[in-house]
Amino acid sequence: MSSRPVTVVLPPGVDDPATPSGGNVYDRHLVAGLSTFGRPVRIVPAQGRWPRPAGADRLRLAATLAAVPAGGVVLLDGLVACAAPDVLEAHARRLRLVVLVHLPLAEEMGLPPDGARALAAGERRALQAARQVVATSRATADRLRSTGQKRVTTAVPGVDPAGLAEPSPSGDRLLCVASVIPRKGHDVLLEALSRVADLPWSLTAVGPLDRAAEFVAEVRRRAGPLGERVTFAGPLTGRALDARYADADLLVLASRAEPYGMVVTEALARAVPVVAADVGGVPEALGRVPGGVRPGLLVPAADPDALAGALRRWLTEPALRSQLRAAARARRSDLPAWRGTVRAVAAALDAAERAA
Repeated sequence: MSSRPVTVVLPPGVDDPATPSGGNVYDRHLVAGLSTFGRPVRIVPAQGRWPRPAGADRLRLAATLAAVPAGGVVLLDGLVACAAPDVLEAHARRLRLVVLVHLPLAEEMGLPPDGARALAAGERRALQAARQVVATSRATADRLRSTGQKRVTTAVPGVDPAGLAEPSPSGDRLLCVASVIPRKGHDVLLEALSRVADLPWSLTAVGPLDRAAEFVAEVRRRAGPLGERVTFAGPLTGRALDARYADADLLVLASRAEPYGMVVTEALARAVPVVAADVGGVPEALGRVPGGVRPGLLVPAADPDALAGALRRWLTEPALRSQLRAAARARRSDLPAWRGTVRAVAAALDAAERAA
C-alpha cells in the first residue's frame, strides 16, 4: 500500500460531543486508523453549515484543495464534497479525489422536491469528479452504481468490542439511539408504542433534539400521553452511552432510510437484540448467525402496526426473547472490525493514485 500523505476534509463538528452521529464516529475511526496503514493524514475540518454551504465555505474548500500539491490524494466526506461539485470539478484533473458517501444527500427526509433534485444532481457531478467513491454499506454502493457510478468501494463500519448487557426477564427496557429527525422515524416508534401501551415497557431515546424543531415538537406531543414511560436523554457519548446500552433489553430503530445503522452493531456488540425497519443497510448490519437466524426482527418502514406487532411479540413471547438473545450473543463474534474498514478505504486511496 502507498505511503503518500492524504488530506482528509471532514464536516463541521465531527468532534463535537453535542452532535454525535454514526458518520462522525466513522470518520474519526478512519482518520485514526489510516496511519496504521502507513498513510500520514492531514485533517481539514470544513467550516459553516453543510450540505448548504455559503459562498465563504466554498471559497475555504477551494483554498484547501488549491493548497494540495498536484497529484495529491484528498479524501472528502460526502456531506462536504457532494454539496460543492463545482469546487471538486475545478481540481478533478490535478488531484486524486476520493469521496466517502454515508447517505446520499437527497435521501435525507424533509427536503422540498426541488431541493432534493438539486442535491442529487450536485452529488452526481461531485462523484463523477472523483477517482474513487467509498460507500459505507452494500446498499449505498448499489444505490450509487444504479446512477451510473462505477468506481465504488464498499467499506462497512466497524464496531468497538463491548461488554455484555444484563438482560431483564421481561425485556421491557427499550432503547432508541438516533437523532430526532424525520428520517429516524421517532413518530412511527411512538405511534407503535401507543398501540402496546397495555404492556409494561419503558423507552429511553438517546440523540440530539436540536436538528428539526418542528419534528421534535411533534414527537414530544406524541410522547405526552405515554408519560414517564418515555425519556429523551439527549445526545450521549462515551461512558454515558455505554451505560444506556448496558441497561437495555432491546434496541428499536424505526428509520425511514438508513445507509447502514451503526447503532445496530453497537447493540449487537453487547448482545442486545434489535427490532428495526427493513431499510437500506440495516439488514446487512443486523446479519444472521449460523442456521440463518437473525438477531432481531425487521419490519416494513413507516408502518406503526407492523412495528407494534413486533414489539408485542418481543414483550409477550419469552421463547422469542430467548431465541433472539442467543442469536445476538452469537453475532458478536462475527461483527466487522474497524481495521477492515480502514483497510478497504486505504485500498480505495491506492486505486485513486493509480487511476489515469
